[in-house]
Amino acid sequence: MTPVTEPEGVRLQKVLARAGVASRRASETLIARGRVEVNGSVVTEQGLRVDPARDVIRVDGARIPPERHHAYVVLNKPRGVLSAMEDDRGRRTLADFLQRRGGERLFHVGRLDADTEGLILLTNDGEFAQRMSHPSYEVRKTYLAVVEGSLEHSVLARLRKGITLEDGPIKPDKIRIVARESRQTMVELTLHSGRNRIVRRIFDAVGHPVRRLSRTAIGPVRLGTLKSGELRDLTSEELGALLDAIKL
Repeated sequence: MTPVTEPEGVRLQKVLARAGVASRRASETLIARGRVEVNGSVVTEQGLRVDPARDVIRVDGARIPPERHHAYVVLNKPRGVLSAMEDDRGRRTLADFLQRRGGERLFHVGRLDADTEGLILLTNDGEFAQRMSHPSYEVRKTYLAVVEGSLEHSVLARLRKGITLEDGPIKPDKIRIVARESRQTMVELTLHSGRNRIVRRIFDAVGHPVRRLSRTAIGPVRLGTLKSGELRDLTSEELGALLDAIKL
């Protein structure tokens, strides 16, 4: 794909300014210094016109996402809330937390068990949601689990090597003990599998059932200081990194 030319498109410095990268004048300086790429090629020409919806633009290697025509929202899902937009039994759902956004129609990307809290993405971008949920893109997810008993290093080593469940082998990308007591252990693990209840089944298999589970990150997106029940929009940096990860 090549940048579009006159008279089509939008001037590159204007696109950068709209994206909040820098003012137009400062964007011209970035271009002059060779810090801007369009579709993999360094651009030093001032006034180049691009299609911000199609061309891949980077500054210092970081993807600059196009102007948003969709919503991309992070929610810190509380424990006990269903990963659904409605429930015929009247239980709390994700829709309960969208009322403050004026009833915006969004849907969830993947799901968390009702008993699992933490980070879940909501959007109205169908292609984004489909790719984020597809195992071939292997977007990593990080969890913090409190499990029963004192998890020994021998068990940790076994998990690092990988174990086999009833639906096939599984191996965390990363796993470490955060804190350990005689009756429970806090473990952080990262994996790219989206298999059903996978974290709980991993620890069940080694005799340490999960007492509490929270998802703390999806790819570059982290909960940070977002409180339970709160939501926010993805930052441009987060969205750019996710678009790269799912090749959009």
